[in-house]
Amino acid sequence: MTDNNFDVIIIGGSYSGLSAGMALGRALKQVLIIDSGKPCNAQTPHSHNFITNDGETPQAIAAKAKEQVAKYETVSFHSGRAVRGEKTGSGFEITTETGEVFEAKKLLFATGIKDIMPAIEGADSCWGISMIHCPYCHGYEVRNEKTGILANGEMAFDFSKLIHNWTKELTLFTNGKSTLTTEQTSTLKEHGIDLVEKELEAFSHNDGYMEEVRFKDGSTTKIKAMYAKLPFVQHSDIPRDLGCELTEQGFIQVDAFQKTTIPGIYASGDNCTPMRSVANVVAMGTLAGVMISRELVDESFKPKDL
Repeated sequence: MTDNNFDVIIIGGSYSGLSAGMALGRALKQVLIIDSGKPCNAQTPHSHNFITNDGETPQAIAAKAKEQVAKYETVSFHSGRAVRGEKTGSGFEITTETGEVFEAKKLLFATGIKDIMPAIEGADSCWGISMIHCPYCHGYEVRNEKTGILANGEMAFDFSKLIHNWTKELTLFTNGKSTLTTEQTSTLKEHGIDLVEKELEAFSHNDGYMEEVRFKDGSTTKIKAMYAKLPFVQHSDIPRDLGCELTEQGFIQVDAFQKTTIPGIYASGDNCTPMRSVANVVAMGTLAGVMISRELVDESFKPKDL
């Protein structure tokens, strides 16, 4: 193989991409991992619910993972952002922002997603620190604290029931008129969950740690943490440009083996699942790496055209 030709190109070098890289490296495949160095959890101070690494910083976990993957001689790294992908006769071609071109038989997108922040001052500074998305990742650390949920409608009702497991000092902020049913509102009230319909203006915080919510009418309320299910977009448009189908929720559609709807292209991690946890995306990356390796092996045993 030439310096720019590989068995597999992995786009995205965080937990899922690195996990796939390790599986493929151990399978003796020539792998290139392209990473722009912009993980979605860059602000998160600690990672949880990942056994052996509970409470470690995301940066430390990623650095240790990359160090271990780099020991496999067939795995290479390229720092940069992939901006274009094309189908070729023998596989795929990936072009980076600075014009480098790489080729591979298979692609794995471990590119994650990009969260869209609400129009509330301080939200971006608090995201991943005290404005959080998952109680299984962060709920224990803010258990029994004065906590909010930023949501509305059916999802707000279901999420309120879930978060009530971690704290009874819970308020649902609908940021405008509530769309919950009368029955849902009554159920929340019966369980001591307050409902506030006032529009939010800002989160007052100290280095991302929330202290209070300020409303557009000038009033405030104390708060320690705020759960939010934010809208998102795919971090990379290349899978869509190559024809990979998305789900109704906006995730890359994959089967049980991380295969997308386009032959030869796989996806793993946050870009194809709503379960955003380190442990889950690591498992997905390992599975993707193994299945890509198996596919390459099977193809090597196909009869050659006469």
